[in-house]
Amino acid sequence: MHAWIDQALWCLDRRQAAVLVTVAWVQGSAPREAGAKMLVSAGHQWLTIGGGHLEWKAAEFARARLRADDGPDRWIEALPLGPALGQCCGGMVHLLFERLRESDRGWLDALRAGLQSPAGLIREVGLGGMGVAPWVRVSAPDEADAVADGGLANAAGPDADRLLCPDPVLGCLTLREAVRPDPLRVVIFGAGHVGQALVHILGTLPCRVTWVDARDDLFPGAVPDNVSIEATDTPEAVIDEAPPDSCFLIMTHDHALDQRLCEQLLRRDDVAYFGLIGSQTKRRKFEHRFRARGIAPERVARIVCPIGEPGIEGKQPAVIAVAVAAQLLRLRSERERRAAAPARAEATAH
Repeated sequence: MHAWIDQALWCLDRRQAAVLVTVAWVQGSAPREAGAKMLVSAGHQWLTIGGGHLEWKAAEFARARLRADDGPDRWIEALPLGPALGQCCGGMVHLLFERLRESDRGWLDALRAGLQSPAGLIREVGLGGMGVAPWVRVSAPDEADAVADGGLANAAGPDADRLLCPDPVLGCLTLREAVRPDPLRVVIFGAGHVGQALVHILGTLPCRVTWVDARDDLFPGAVPDNVSIEATDTPEAVIDEAPPDSCFLIMTHDHALDQRLCEQLLRRDDVAYFGLIGSQTKRRKFEHRFRARGIAPERVARIVCPIGEPGIEGKQPAVIAVAVAAQLLRLRSERERRAAAPARAEATAH
């Protein structure tokens, strides 16, 4: 997720001095992956790079820089996670620190605008040296940056987790990262209790949610930034307009509406996930009705009903929401592994 962009601009708008901390390179085991970010001001922290002593030490470095304000605006700290920090991970984390100033507003605004495009942008940070001044720039991705959705802009091998690498031309350390909208798109039909609980959870996760219901009064006054509301009495149009590889969850208050939406969705062949709330009894009834309408059994088999990760029991809305969110996250992880497999195989071959 890219909440750090809005948070950094929020700090600039209020003239609140802040340091952006990025996990640039991980060797061995670490609490967070390369690309994880935290924003630190004199009195606050936003987001996380893994917690524990690592995060405390990173915040200490950042605040020391804010107090002194006479050092470099961008620098790297290498922090071992063994005895030095008292963490059991045992790896090494290289952190990029960036003291943000008004002059950084341009690339931050560009990144925020770039999130409107599925391709996103590439952010490049050069630390400079040997007569080369530090820089930050953003650019459109090219074919060389065609990595897994939401992944890094470069890879240093199958066992490395890094954004940081030497620039072959300038000879200085350079961070390159893809800043793209999260590829997991979820369309939820129904603003009832389960829909409310599920949106509450998905609002904290890396995904984009479209929440659909004709009953406008059921939607809360405010929703998370990654959630958009569609108050419409023609929900079938939302199905038709959703991009390929979207995940759909049908959980309305009306079984007849559920069936209508299912029939509309069964016409598509590019759906990543098709969930229908209900019991095995509801599934059997719907299967019988679909057969009577001549819908092929293999199409009906795509429907996940009951919904939720197997083994998580309970009918409370919050429990169902947790089980469904877990199922969607498992799907997301499986897609990322499949997308990353060719790149890792190529890196191993070289």
